Amino acid sequence: MSIARNIAAVGALTALAAGATTAFSTTASAAPNVTPQGVCGSAYKTVNSMPIGSLGTVYLTYNSSNGKNCVATIRANPGTAKNMSVYIYVPDTDEWAGDSGKFTSYAGPSYVYGKGHCVSWGGNIDNVYVSVDNSNCAALKEHRVTEIR
Repeated sequence: MSIARNIAAVGALTALAAGATTAFSTTASAAPNVTPQGVCGSAYKTVNSMPIGSLGTVYLTYNSSNGKNCVATIRANPGTAKNMSVYIYVPDTDEWAGDSGKFTSYAGPSYVYGKGHCVSWGGNIDNVYVSVDNSNCAALKEHRVTEIR
């Protein structure tokens, strides 16, 4: 009897350990590790960013091989879907792109051709909005705004 009891105990402990390992590994991988390059693509390098309070950050990236900029709003703490947005605008060409809605971790990507041009960009998470005008060009001084609505 004691051999059967020991085998049953070892089996129960093995099942418990396997279940705990599965539970912990699921928990550890549940939070995504979102980066600007993960959203826009690995060829896009971060050239500017602006915090959205403590809620997250809007990132401006650039791909030198195709001349395109990409923007993404990434939350500091992914979770329940929140109102989020991201936009980018090239005043010289009147080209713009954006994304908005309820998202759990990021808004975007949004792409425009920006080589040799100033860009304006920004986004929001919940009621905190940020914008950067005349960015990443030598001709004009950058103007940054954070607004709580």
